[in-house]
Amino acid sequence: MSDQIKHECGIALIRLLKPLEYYKEKYGTAFYGINKMYLMMEKQHNRGQDGAGFASIKLDVDPGQRYISRVRSNAAQPIQDIFAQINDRINTELTENPEIKDDVAAQKERIPYVGELLMGHVRYGTFGKNSIESVHPFLRQNNWMHRNLIMAGNFNMTNVFKLFNKLVELGQHPKDMADTVTVMEKVGHFQDRQVSKLYKKFKSKGLSKIEASPKIAEEIDVAKILRKSAKDWDGGYAMGGLMGHGDAFLLRDPAGIRPAYYYQDDEVVVVASERPVIQTAFNVAFEEVKELDPGKAIIIKKNGTVTLDQITEPLERKACSFERIYFSRGSDAEIYQERKMLGKLLFPEIMKSIDNDIDNTVFSYIPNTAETSFYGMVEEGHAVLNKQKKDFIIAGEGKLTEEQVEATLSRKLRTEKIAIKDAKLRTFITEDSSRDDLVAHVYDVTYGVVKPEDNLVIIDDSIVRGTTLKKSILKMMDRLNPKKIIVVSSAPQIRYPDCYGIDMARIEGLVAFKAALALHEDRGTYDVVEEIYKKCKLQTEMKDVDVVNYVKDLYDPFTDQEVSDKIGELLSEEGLKADIKIIYQTVDNLHKACPKNLGDWYFTGNYPTDGGNRVVNRAYINFFEGNDERAY
Repeated sequence: MSDQIKHECGIALIRLLKPLEYYKEKYGTAFYGINKMYLMMEKQHNRGQDGAGFASIKLDVDPGQRYISRVRSNAAQPIQDIFAQINDRINTELTENPEIKDDVAAQKERIPYVGELLMGHVRYGTFGKNSIESVHPFLRQNNWMHRNLIMAGNFNMTNVFKLFNKLVELGQHPKDMADTVTVMEKVGHFQDRQVSKLYKKFKSKGLSKIEASPKIAEEIDVAKILRKSAKDWDGGYAMGGLMGHGDAFLLRDPAGIRPAYYYQDDEVVVVASERPVIQTAFNVAFEEVKELDPGKAIIIKKNGTVTLDQITEPLERKACSFERIYFSRGSDAEIYQERKMLGKLLFPEIMKSIDNDIDNTVFSYIPNTAETSFYGMVEEGHAVLNKQKKDFIIAGEGKLTEEQVEATLSRKLRTEKIAIKDAKLRTFITEDSSRDDLVAHVYDVTYGVVKPEDNLVIIDDSIVRGTTLKKSILKMMDRLNPKKIIVVSSAPQIRYPDCYGIDMARIEGLVAFKAALALHEDRGTYDVVEEIYKKCKLQTEMKDVDVVNYVKDLYDPFTDQEVSDKIGELLSEEGLKADIKIIYQTVDNLHKACPKNLGDWYFTGNYPTDGGNRVVNRAYINFFEGNDERAY
């Protein structure tokens, strides 16, 4: 994606089902779980590079022995920083105590991080916050083992203020209004209540506190805790938790917005945000990794029992389509084919834009994640070209000369590596003209492969704000002197803010929104901008379920192509010699390419939960009032 947007998070959970001695004997190390967690976090670094965290729990330890370990980092390379700290601690212990080199029990007792239950997290600072306090996992501590809670997630709640107030009504005094804290405190509240009830139950039967403790661990009903906790949650989430005594869970939102996959055999239970992460780290087949159904939790009890429990009533499945277009690793077997299909489905519109002149067109992509959709576009281009060749030869009825046949067969699609992204250039001079000149050179281009009579087709994953296109890419492409530059987006026009994990909280930055405003201005219908504001304003005190997305009215008078053409105008700075054309994917074709992930609210405004309409209205009100606050 040429426009950088902060997004998503990645979560990984491992439960070792055998004693640590088993892994030492079979794999040569008691640090098997730590090694696998490192792999899983590295394979999800695409999901977050602003911060990372790791937590572990040791099972069945004696009182007074440390059993919870956590390390977090917001360093420049946080995953490497975390595991450098872990490795240093391990190596120090082994160096100072060489006698424990093969003593797994001693390693478990003396070395932090060595445990049977592990959780990792990578994140982007979606709220502009990247302090160490914002980095997952979060820890809720208590001297009672059963009341300790570690949580991490890939999520965003649309109703964080409501959740905060609910905690206050329960008599709590949350230390922060961040959704991570409010969610953890909600789970922790019902965890505490259940532990208290169980303790009273066993006390009435004459058990001492020490005798009651293991009984409480056995009978804690994690599903019940989650059902009570998630009752008021509105958002997209994959929420993971570890309880101090050894139970673990990962819960997915009822619309399936955020992804979650799991794998189980007789040695491990593993959960992650992406399927190929598990496939690679544990060398298992595609079919062996299952997707967690919307609204369900995978719950792993301390005794190793694994259940899939329906926690919330499933909504219409609206899994995030941006996962398929851009966020997830393209090595997933399904995602790879879907991205190729996105490129393929764009080719008919590309042919129109180049007047079917394949011979005088160069095809390329904006590095690097658009490469797979580029392959799909090129495959379809080859198919179209082959048909043209076949039709020409058949029409010749055997009368073509050898030179004509050879010339026909030698026609090929011209594909080149045109755009090259250089290392980030520091705009150390604050003067606008100096900064703009430096920004314009973020991308470099390959010279000598584009002729003045050529069209230049460049495919990108998505055009969000268009800033990089306008300030850098188009300027650099124009230096190649093509006749026409066609920028193709494998995603549809992003018209609405997201509130479920992607950092698109402000509507005024979206280039499609700017284009709609400009079209209204051109046509003398700009009054609708204030009319929409008034409608949004009237809904501010309404319940979420009754709120309507009136921002759709802004786009209704225009065709998709009219908006795309206006975007092309807005991105064409004065001085560009080439004609500029912008082509976006259609929503219908997006659904054809990604049939299982139909979440399209950023394109259509059809939000999957009630809170989405409130957020888009708030974003519009903020825009109209000149308020730069976030909409959620």
